[in-house]
Amino acid sequence: MSNTDLPVACALSAPELREREATVLAKIRALVREVQDLDSGYALRFAPEDAVLPDLATLIELERQCCPFLRFDLRVLPANGPIWLELTGPEGTRDFLRTTLDLA
Repeated sequence: MSNTDLPVACALSAPELREREATVLAKIRALVREVQDLDSGYALRFAPEDAVLPDLATLIELERQCCPFLRFDLRVLPANGPIWLELTGPEGTRDFLRTTLDLA
């Protein structure tokens, strides 16, 4: 099954999703410095702070288990530049992410 065949849906139960939103997702939302629209998702910019990378690694590890349709591209720019996380996927991913990550 290709990633375009995967449904754009989270496999977590409602209570599990509420817990994820209150913990990991809330922490990541607080760290986001910029959001850029992409055709199939979003690019999130983070400040180059020490704690950001472990938090992003945790997010990626957890989300790839419950949202197998997501593609994660993590870029760490040179000279202590910003950190970017691109979250993309098949049609419907942008709407899913906008709701799940509470993106304006």
